[in-house]
Amino acid sequence: MVRSKMISIGGLVAGTAGLLLLSACGSESTPVAQNSSVPPSSSAPETSAAPSASSSSPAPASQPPQAPAPAPKNDGLCKAGDVKLSVGGGDAAAGTVYRQLVITNTSGHPCTIQGFPGVSYVTGADGHQVGEAAYRDGDKGGPVQLNSGESAAADIGFVNVRNYDEAACKPTETRGLRVYLPQETASNFVAVQGLGCAGKIPGNQLTVKTVHKG
Repeated sequence: MVRSKMISIGGLVAGTAGLLLLSACGSESTPVAQNSSVPPSSSAPETSAAPSASSSSPAPASQPPQAPAPAPKNDGLCKAGDVKLSVGGGDAAAGTVYRQLVITNTSGHPCTIQGFPGVSYVTGADGHQVGEAAYRDGDKGGPVQLNSGESAAADIGFVNVRNYDEAACKPTETRGLRVYLPQETASNFVAVQGLGCAGKIPGNQLTVKTVHKG
């Protein structure tokens, strides 16, 4: 009887010890390895919204309106479009024929002319120049005022180019004269058939004097 109680108590103690051992083992947690190959989860980086076009740069300031260019000032000088040109008769002297370049104001308003016109022979359909322009002969005269319809004149000397060596002169038929009024950049054409030197000569094939009242 006593022996059987001893066995029962021993079995009870052994079972209790086993339960305690299992309980202790179940309460322990397995540590995570520090060098795990699985990376820790991370949230995606935040991105800022792109700025709108209206906020990135200010609108350009409006430009002030520009004033129109001033009209060229009328200096009162006779212009190419103010006049009509013609060549009158003249006299011959020492191989040179002198004729008047007549300048008539057709503008409808007064204008002034002073000095030497620029004169040269021209030929061909393109009106290219033949030889040297007219040489200015004498002194510059005073201003000449022309009312509408009035005329002034300048004496032009036409040298007989046949008097020059033909090889040097290279005589060329001309269609007329290109004329620049004093202090004017636009030209006029006067139809006058003649003969000029296209080559270099030792003299002047044309001469011109200052403008005077016609």
